[in-house]
Amino acid sequence: MNAEITRHVSTDNPRIMVVDGSALVRKLISKLLVADLPGVEVIACASGAEAKQALEEGVVDLVSTALLLPDMDGAELAKHVREHAAQAYIPVIVVSGDVQQRLVDRDLGSDITDYFDKSLGPQALATFIRGYVVPPDQVAGDVLYVEDSRVVALATRRMMEKQGLTVHHVVSVEDAMDKLRAAVDEGKVPGVDIVLTDVYLKGGLTGRDLLEKVREEFNYGKGLLPILVMTGDDNAANQTALIRAGANDLVSKPIEERILITKLCFQLRVAQHLRTSSTD
Repeated sequence: MNAEITRHVSTDNPRIMVVDGSALVRKLISKLLVADLPGVEVIACASGAEAKQALEEGVVDLVSTALLLPDMDGAELAKHVREHAAQAYIPVIVVSGDVQQRLVDRDLGSDITDYFDKSLGPQALATFIRGYVVPPDQVAGDVLYVEDSRVVALATRRMMEKQGLTVHHVVSVEDAMDKLRAAVDEGKVPGVDIVLTDVYLKGGLTGRDLLEKVREEFNYGKGLLPILVMTGDDNAANQTALIRAGANDLVSKPIEERILITKLCFQLRVAQHLRTSSTD
């Protein structure tokens, strides 16, 4: 096997697999990960075959793979990880240039944890990966949470607060808009880091209405204020409509805690990176 391994002393440190056909990309991402995660062990593989062999030689904490590899695609490798990995669950991140279209098409696949937009660059990817392997209490961000069910809100809020997120819960779109307008008046734009809303809400306005108002009235793009929509509707056309209306991603109901937190943290890290880059 020709997998390139950057080793550090402790075996308790995170082990990250980076799979990419480009030696330059592998070297750059490995360097950034070592800088961001002291003690990390990076297993850099040039092909799916190398990655499969490396997986047989030890557990890993996360797999990052290009969508297109010399001998297979990232989805095929993700499927292999799910079927053959020694541990119960490994996040598999597929790096692709058409993330938005895949979200629109709902073409994520159950074996892939998430797609990462490679146009954001290697540093953003390294920051994203870091978020998966650092202790949960290092996650930070303000969540505007819109949910009119007291029971659902209590359970979901606990999931988020357990991860170190600050949750601002409101029960209607009108209340959410009031909070965003107040932030503008105070000169705090957008005022929160991310919005999580149910699509079906009691009253006159729905989560779809909130999407349109945030994107059109405030002109907040997906990078400035990401929005996750929770829905129990598995109709592909309805899901696509939500993405086109401005949702960054969807979370299926009933809520699975691991998936909710993974998606929240992913969007938070990307948005925070974009904001930092725009002020540099």
